Amino acid sequence: MKDAAEILDKFKIKHEDQIVSAHRTPTRLEEYGKHAEKMGFKIIIAGAGGAAHLPGMIASHTIIPVIGVPIMVYNDKQTKSADNSKFSSFGGLDSLLSISEMPTGSPVVAVGINKAGNAGIYALKILANEFPELKKKLKLHKSEQHNSVLKESDILKKQGLSKFVQKKFK
Repeated sequence: MKDAAEILDKFKIKHEDQIVSAHRTPTRLEEYGKHAEKMGFKIIIAGAGGAAHLPGMIASHTIIPVIGVPIMVYNDKQTKSADNSKFSSFGGLDSLLSISEMPTGSPVVAVGINKAGNAGIYALKILANEFPELKKKLKLHKSEQHNSVLKESDILKKQGLSKFVQKKFK
């Protein structure tokens, strides 16, 4: 979720960061929905892994739009392998499906697995409809992205693919 916070910070958008669990703190979840409305939140970004109930449950307690971020859950209860790696049985697909397949009447927007940065940008796009200055900043951001791709393409042309990839991924 760090990437969403970084995007919001970059655009100077106030945000509140909390840890809430749909399963372990259900009363806190309900209270948070009420708190968000009382505080005038415009959007809620909720990350969740596994069964990923948090985004849908928070959406059921408020009329504020919710952006769900499916999080790949790493299974740390497996016996340690030689490389001590952790893994997710479903690669985050379980979370994505849980968030995107909400019942009719309780929608949640879902971004890609571990794509909290995209959730931050999507939140900015929603807010830009209300705040013209933010719309200008977003247009500048898009222009900067465009120009960075063109610059990178020029470097690729000059260096050739093999050298470009070696330098880029060292």
